[in-house]
Amino acid sequence: MKTIIEPFKIKSVEPIRFTTKEERIKILKESGYNPFMIHADDVIIDLLTDSGTSAMSAKQWAGIMDGDEAYAGSKSFYRFEKQVRKITGMKYIIPTHQGRASEKILFSIVGGKGKYFPNNTHFDTTRANIEFTGAEGVDLLNETGKHPEIRADFKGDMDIAKLIEFIKEKGKENIPLCMITITNNSGGGQPVSMKNIREVKEVCVKYNIPLFIDACRFAENAYFIKKREKGYKDKSIIEIVQEMFSYADGATMSAKKDGLVNIGGFLALNDENLAMNCRNLLIVTEGFPTYGGLAGRDLEAIAQGLEEVLDESYLQYRIRSVEYLGERLVEAGVPIIEPPGGHAIYIDAKRFLPDIPPEQFPGQAIVGSLYIEGGIRSVEIGSVMFGKYDEKGKLIPPPMELVRLAIPRRVYTQSHIDYVLEVILESFKNRNKLRGYKIVYEAPMLRHFTARFELM
Repeated sequence: MKTIIEPFKIKSVEPIRFTTKEERIKILKESGYNPFMIHADDVIIDLLTDSGTSAMSAKQWAGIMDGDEAYAGSKSFYRFEKQVRKITGMKYIIPTHQGRASEKILFSIVGGKGKYFPNNTHFDTTRANIEFTGAEGVDLLNETGKHPEIRADFKGDMDIAKLIEFIKEKGKENIPLCMITITNNSGGGQPVSMKNIREVKEVCVKYNIPLFIDACRFAENAYFIKKREKGYKDKSIIEIVQEMFSYADGATMSAKKDGLVNIGGFLALNDENLAMNCRNLLIVTEGFPTYGGLAGRDLEAIAQGLEEVLDESYLQYRIRSVEYLGERLVEAGVPIIEPPGGHAIYIDAKRFLPDIPPEQFPGQAIVGSLYIEGGIRSVEIGSVMFGKYDEKGKLIPPPMELVRLAIPRRVYTQSHIDYVLEVILESFKNRNKLRGYKIVYEAPMLRHFTARFELM
């Protein structure tokens, strides 16, 4: 097979400032050993997130110049609305400044104490917005998805039997909606099969519960379906996408992922009354319904990005570049979630550092090592991000301790990825020297963004 090259040419570049190892040791300590607190200028390869970090195309930048900044009824909104409706088939399209704004609006209306929201796996902001209302977000990931070393095509699938059991236990009247996250970010960027989406929908119809999709990486999920699921290899990406959304009653999206933009999102709905309530709250918190906290130029960039992300050549390159890094790591014995997901590599911190217990945050130890060794910024997805405390203050760890290296779209080349590989292998070679951490400051919610640590 020929080398899969980047399906684009580079028109503009941004310089990288190189730091020394001694400088990075000092920077990491001053940041409280939290990568979120490191200045971006002190990072060589930034894999903290794939959200809002994409390189935009020439057509997107042209759209920004052409953006209509009218307060109400902007032509840029109507182009945006048309493209979102083409993809989702939803009746009511509400722009927001990013995905968590969509979540905040939605769950402020349907959430509340005594309510439950099942998902394959909630990501951090989704769970936080649910819990902020007093409701509870519940993960019902299939058993295979909880085991990083097991290879399977659709490890992001929801456990149907557990969903039915959960509905019977809590009562359908206490479950305002069910959600599926595609691809499953917290579960390793793993895809969800069309079969599973269809089966979840059938359960939701039986119990009269609306089904929503967290659509941040919908195009990547569609590509996995095309490549791995029987009956879809001859279908186009847009056909697969449209079928996925046809089973949903609503969707939230951070367009900062598969929208290929630096800011923006939307809430898409079929329920007229819910849409009216969401728009009313949008006006209070975000802005008028035809701009929703965004400039007209942002709406233009999103509309164009949602066209470009459906290109199969782009998706082939995107998925393959992540897969390449994963294959090289597995060959070298580095434990990761297998097979590699769509947008990131997830290092299995439990197997990488088996002697550091969850309460000493092994994932955070790896994050610190990658920065010191090569200036790579990554993020822990384990007991720092999702850990909770029992009544006695003891940590309740999540099922997996992971480190996510999220690959920004259209930003880094093959040599950058090879450099990342070299740095990970160096950290792995020296893993017996790594130490755990303790938290010395944490916020009551979403603590991973601002927590400060000390070495054990």
